[in-house]
Amino acid sequence: MWDGKIQKRIGAVVKFPVEAIRPNPAQPRRYFAYDRLLSLAQSIGENGLLQPLTVTMQDGVPTLVAGERRLRACKLAGLKTVPCIVVKQTDEQAAVLALVENLQREDLHFFEQAEGIRRLIDDYHLTQEQAAARLGFSQPTVANKLRLLAFSPAERDKLAAANASERHARALLGLPETARAALMVRMVAENWTVARTEREVAHLKEVENAPRRRVTPLVKDVRLFFNTVDRAVETMRQSGVAVNAEKRQGDGFIEWVVRIPDERKVR
Repeated sequence: MWDGKIQKRIGAVVKFPVEAIRPNPAQPRRYFAYDRLLSLAQSIGENGLLQPLTVTMQDGVPTLVAGERRLRACKLAGLKTVPCIVVKQTDEQAAVLALVENLQREDLHFFEQAEGIRRLIDDYHLTQEQAAARLGFSQPTVANKLRLLAFSPAERDKLAAANASERHARALLGLPETARAALMVRMVAENWTVARTEREVAHLKEVENAPRRRVTPLVKDVRLFFNTVDRAVETMRQSGVAVNAEKRQGDGFIEWVVRIPDERKVR
């Protein structure tokens, strides 16, 4: 714990023990590549930390606002203390700043981006328009990123493992979950481009939406056929045709023979 004097040093650089700095609870990044952290740790060990971390004081504890990757690398490098810029931030401002910092980094996965935006909206009861304004995005961009959360955790893992792009994922979103799963397997196995993925999705949707030929159902009750034949025979008899109909039932079958005179031979 630190006394109130720290609060008077807002905007100043203060050294804090690395173990005393609390991680940002709104950190959108969930995965940190160890090889990159190790490379950064080696650089910090040789040259020191060139850019201070950003922290805010919460309940007397320095809480990280921006720079978690640098903090982790400092721990790997064996640093005991790190320079930090102390800022006055609300929880929402800290969350926004952490998300913006990570969004500006190309290696933040698009699913992590979407999850970060969703947490920002849910935790601080923002509309999509308000979240977009805080992040410097357009509202449609925020909406498109949030749509990616329709993928199940298992689907997200598969797409991330296959290094699929955000455009791959958006194309697949146009399909129902069952069809999406089957197409995803082919996409990953055959290493489809975005264009190929979009073509396959469009083709599948076209097939699904094509009008289906009406199929006449089979009549399962054979008595309906018998009634139809009976009516036809009776109609011919009333018309003067000397039709002869004989029905015989055997072991497992019914035989019905209808004999109609050949008018050519009668004449």
